[in-house]
Amino acid sequence: MSSAPRLPASVHVFVRDWLSANNVLLKSRDGHVLVDTGYVQHADLTLALVASHRGLAGEPLAKIVNTHGHSDHVGGNAALAARYACPIAVPAAEAPLFEAWDERRLLYGYADQHVDRFAVDERIGSGSVHPWGDLEWLALAAPGHDMGALVFYNAEHRVLISGDALWQRGFGFVMPRAMDPAAMPATRATLDMLASLDVRTVIPGHGEPFDEVASSLDYAYQRLAAFEADDERVARYAAKAIFSYSLLHRRRFPEARLADYVQQVGFHRDLNAAVLRMAPQAFAAWLVDELLRAGAIRREGGDLVPATGEAG
Repeated sequence: MSSAPRLPASVHVFVRDWLSANNVLLKSRDGHVLVDTGYVQHADLTLALVASHRGLAGEPLAKIVNTHGHSDHVGGNAALAARYACPIAVPAAEAPLFEAWDERRLLYGYADQHVDRFAVDERIGSGSVHPWGDLEWLALAAPGHDMGALVFYNAEHRVLISGDALWQRGFGFVMPRAMDPAAMPATRATLDMLASLDVRTVIPGHGEPFDEVASSLDYAYQRLAAFEADDERVARYAAKAIFSYSLLHRRRFPEARLADYVQQVGFHRDLNAAVLRMAPQAFAAWLVDELLRAGAIRREGGDLVPATGEAG
């Protein structure tokens, strides 16, 4: 088993459970910066972690930065900005979506997720360089899972803050071609871009930081190739990922209501209509069966509940 990666002294990672993305605190004499803020349901825990002795320890927060706009990465923005009176910087490609509060394209209400609304103070463009945590971070466009996403790369220490563009085992779900024909080609281009960087350590949006970059990229390419060959496989993975996430948020859901739910929630309704083409009852039954088989959920009385807790 490999040892934990060594990170620069100014880089502090709060590894979170799946409902919240990891938080990366970059400490600096010129002001501390927090990359990604978790899910809104865990905002109080995010505030406590950031304020802890491992975090700010009584010092101010200079800026919030987001890798992309999904709810598990921006959910603490509003609470942190209110607490610390600090600006929020987002990928330039997604700033218009936040300003319009486009809950469909941001996958908020459209995917049965919630984010407290916040204001955008700064747009981060691809190719820009930022002096966070006494280090230089290059922002690079990383579309695919999220078409406006950025990653941040420090060449000196060969560290990549990857968001959901690369995990130790894969990457965030991608839209099937029937819903977004650009998503999978963009994912491949992003993997190619990441493979071209000299990366020693990856800080992913979910899971522990890791050094096994080459093997992780190999796995990601294999997964992408399987998706490219089968749009239905992509759709099934996305449906399971989004419902699992919603169930973590809700904590329990009446199984008898699931067929109505997949018709009411826009993401599931549109995914089913575009690719899977099942009757709502069949879609609901398939979803339950798949998640039970994977050990992601369990039945409790007449409800579906997550198989594990979600501490944040």
